[in-house]
Amino acid sequence: MDRRIELVIAKIKTNPSAAWDFSVLATLVNLSPSRFRHLFKQVTGTTPAQYLKEVRLRRAAKLLRNTFLTIKQILKQVGLGSNAHFVRDFRKLYGMTPTTYRRTTKRRRRRKKRASAIPGKT
Repeated sequence: MDRRIELVIAKIKTNPSAAWDFSVLATLVNLSPSRFRHLFKQVTGTTPAQYLKEVRLRRAAKLLRNTFLTIKQILKQVGLGSNAHFVRDFRKLYGMTPTTYRRTTKRRRRRKKRASAIPGKT
C-alpha cells in the first residue's frame, strides 16, 4: 500500500468523528486533491468519503454492541449528522436498522453466555 494513503487512513481511524477536509489531507501528503482521490480509490477500492463513512458506521456498530448510548449519542460520537442518512447507510452496510442490530447482537451475546454457563458446553 502507498505510504501516503496509509498515513491518511491512520489519521482517519484515529479520529473518525473529526470533520475531515480531504483537500487538507491531500496537501498533508503532498498530493493535489484530484491525485489524492484517484490514488486513494486505486489503493483502497473506494473514495475517501466512502471510506470515512464506512469507518464511522463500523464504529457506530461497535458502540451499539458494547454500550447503552442512544442512537443520537452514537451519531454525535462517530461524527455523523443526520439520523435518516445514518439509518439508511447502516441498513445498506449491515442489512438491518441500528435498533434491530443492537437487539440482535445483544441476544447473541446472552445465548453465548448461557451456553458457556452450561457444564460441558463452550
